[in-house]
Amino acid sequence: MSNVYTIAVVVGSLRKESINRKVALALADLAPANLKLNIVEIGDLPLYNEDIDGDSPPAAYSTFRQQVSSSDAVLFVTPEYNRSVPAPLKNAIDVGSRPYGQSAWSGKPGAVISVSPGAIGGFGANHHLRQSMVFLDVPLMQQPEAYLGGAGTAFDEAGKLSETVKPFLQKFINAYGQWVEQHKKV
Repeated sequence: MSNVYTIAVVVGSLRKESINRKVALALADLAPANLKLNIVEIGDLPLYNEDIDGDSPPAAYSTFRQQVSSSDAVLFVTPEYNRSVPAPLKNAIDVGSRPYGQSAWSGKPGAVISVSPGAIGGFGANHHLRQSMVFLDVPLMQQPEAYLGGAGTAFDEAGKLSETVKPFLQKFINAYGQWVEQHKKV
């Protein structure tokens, strides 16, 4: 692995103390040398509206699209809300996919990790997100699947990653490094 790939990390939770954000930061720390993970913020994106996305789209739209477009790959870290992805994440997907024919997502090797305090680890959100990515031409890593259930115990009170969770995240991010290396279009 000789190239270093810039990864746009999209975190589905907007909470300041989000477990998903903590997992994204832990993945950045654990990432192999060929990956540089950067969180791309989605909290300031206005709800997608084609009426305001004309010749002068909102600055937040343009910034977001540029950050995703200039990345080599994309990693989604998401909680599950009502068996789907949170509204801010769906909005970010929509903003990045427009204008039609100019999707910032297209062709970027991707991966999904869903993180939830619940027992099934955000299974519904993970698979719902995968459906959208098929349409947007994002080849997603299939294995290892990543559902982090019981995530409330993934970090101690000081914010340190649990030694029981660390091997799971390490295996995932290492596999993703290989996936990006194999699927990045030149």
